[in-house]
Amino acid sequence: MEAPQAFTQTIEVGGKTLTLETGKLAKQADGAVVARLGDTVTLSTAVTATSAKPGQHFFPLTVDYRERFSSKGAFPGGFFKREGRPTDKETLTSRLIDRTIRPLFPDGFRNEVQVLNYVLSADEEIDADVVAGIGSSAALSLSGSPFDGPTAHVRVGRVDGDFVLFPTHEERQGSDIDLIVAGKSDAIAMVEGEMDEISEDDMVSALEFAFEAIKDIVAGIQELVSQRDERDGAPQPLEYETVAADEALVDSVYKQIKGDVDKHLRKDDYDKASFYDGIREIRDALVTDMFGEGDDAKEEVDGHSVSDVKEAFKAAESRVMREMILDDGRRLDGRKTDEIRDIWTEIDYLPRVHGSAVFTRGETQALVMVTLGTGRDVQAVDQVFDQEDKRFYLHYNFPPFSVGETKFLRGPSRREIGHGMLAERALRKVMPPEQDFPYTVRIISDVLESNGSSSMASVCGGSMALMAAGVPTDKPVAGIAMGLIAEGDKVAILSDILGTEDHLGDMDFKLCGTEDGITACQMDIKIDGLAMSTMREALEQARAGRQHILAEMAKTIEHPREDISPTAPRLIQVVIDQEFIGAIIGPGGKIIKGIQADTGASIDIDERDGKGYVTVAAPNMDSAHGAVDIIRGIVTQPEVGEKYTGTVKNLLPFGAILEIMPGKEAMLHVSEIAHGYVDDPADEMQVGDKLDVQLIEIRDGGKLRVSRKPFLPEPTEEEKEEMAKRRSSNGDGGGGGGGRGRGRGRRRD
Repeated sequence: MEAPQAFTQTIEVGGKTLTLETGKLAKQADGAVVARLGDTVTLSTAVTATSAKPGQHFFPLTVDYRERFSSKGAFPGGFFKREGRPTDKETLTSRLIDRTIRPLFPDGFRNEVQVLNYVLSADEEIDADVVAGIGSSAALSLSGSPFDGPTAHVRVGRVDGDFVLFPTHEERQGSDIDLIVAGKSDAIAMVEGEMDEISEDDMVSALEFAFEAIKDIVAGIQELVSQRDERDGAPQPLEYETVAADEALVDSVYKQIKGDVDKHLRKDDYDKASFYDGIREIRDALVTDMFGEGDDAKEEVDGHSVSDVKEAFKAAESRVMREMILDDGRRLDGRKTDEIRDIWTEIDYLPRVHGSAVFTRGETQALVMVTLGTGRDVQAVDQVFDQEDKRFYLHYNFPPFSVGETKFLRGPSRREIGHGMLAERALRKVMPPEQDFPYTVRIISDVLESNGSSSMASVCGGSMALMAAGVPTDKPVAGIAMGLIAEGDKVAILSDILGTEDHLGDMDFKLCGTEDGITACQMDIKIDGLAMSTMREALEQARAGRQHILAEMAKTIEHPREDISPTAPRLIQVVIDQEFIGAIIGPGGKIIKGIQADTGASIDIDERDGKGYVTVAAPNMDSAHGAVDIIRGIVTQPEVGEKYTGTVKNLLPFGAILEIMPGKEAMLHVSEIAHGYVDDPADEMQVGDKLDVQLIEIRDGGKLRVSRKPFLPEPTEEEKEEMAKRRSSNGDGGGGGGGRGRGRGRRRD
């Protein structure tokens, strides 16, 4: 049997070659595409159910991305040699694709759609996340599903001032931008990434650069679909029904409720609970007026059921809210479009935590905790494209009580992982380098109340908790969520959006940064054709809001504390030559175990870049410095003429063995113990005595000889005469110990 003829489309973009292939693999899927960039190869498939399940009230879209270790000729690092639950990287990539394609299905579409992505080959220089995003769009475009695409994902970096498309791993290390942008041929749809405090102008330039590449890739996907359609014919369009509200019914409901909803929206005493209670009362009153109540209630009115009217009410309510914002510049809680909610903050709320902060903005509150640990607390990473352990990480939790709900607690949701990574990226940019601050740092953000921008509250609270813990961050970081309402020529950009404004709005743009620039962002756009001038205005308005929030944070804490929390471990890092690592460890770990036992410190040694990084952790600085002094003694080479305080380890007939530095022993010959004759070293010292000695010789092989005489008083004339008599009576022609001991010393030493 011959292999089927595949359709292949080659796209030259950004100096790189992207190849899309369909028709060879996974032919029973509605759409299947093999995408290749460099040696990174992904398989993306799309399948759409032919009908919706009865009573389905949401769009059941599932997007999954999986990395196989076989793609780079490796095995999973755990006990089980099969890939398990999705890693954070896999979850984040699934979200990147989902957030791009989900808004492009028809409103009210309820058929189940599943998009699966597998990494088949991994070029460690080219990450597969954006490649899978392109493959997903191409697979959906081929499938006949009602997908308003194609879309494309690109990664943008900036190296030496020049933008780079699909930067390699090496280029990303030297880039001040790591940005993923997705969009259609006429609009940007999704943005996510991190930056080194770039300006708003640079952000716009990066988006414009990405958009040009997106248009080229989208054109290539369209050409691939055309190739397939010309030879095999396009698939029959899927016949489907939507549960979107009837426009005529929406118009009717809008006219009936506009006055009541508008009056309710303009109340001065806004709070989330009373707002939603009031909306429910208006909706229930409408339903009662139309259908009646009790036994006389009608099942339908003009062919519409109660559920139809409730759906129409949602659309009509949204229309009233949007009109108020666009026409009057007034928001649901009475704020102006660029106004930030009231903020209050507190640090050191928790007594035993290394650093803690409460950040409250309106009805959104985050309790953030910082924990400082050692190298043993790093987060091990076992992934296809990244194997570097993390010494800084943030965990975001969104418990159900934060929105007044009850729900089973399970593992972290995709949303929690995504919001946590956004906050982690924002704060990571201001963390000190490991050589300056060798701690492992974990941040936990528990959202205690939520009404919009809880991830941004986590950024603000996280920055304050780091400073409270004494972590020497470069600058404070704040985050703000921006929204957009657009109808025709009318556009309103909203600062610090509420949850309802997020739901009814056309954009959710989260921006984090310092007073000097942007460090992380995440944007989802629900409309087509967002002008770059509007984007620039949103960025500038976000910058003003960020500066306001930073000023509010500074009222509580402005700079990192000079010292870390008294409950945190004390860490000191020593960089040594690689050749001394064995000397610190000692045979069977004898030396390092002894240091830890003597000082109470724990010691970790990390070997990289031809150096040894020795991290000493102790409950107090005295213990830490004691261990460091011993380590420095081991790695320091003895020098002839230098003074050392040696400990007597062993007594011999011809002298003594002294430990003058940790792990370094020297011979103190009887001839160097005293100015006069010494018959037995035990007459002068005992094991355990400490003696000041001078290094007088380093023999071949590194053997050390020391003398005690430079630190003894010079003998008097009478003592010199007595010494001469003793030498004469012992037949000694020269200085030193007795004949028997001296002779034995010459043979043994």
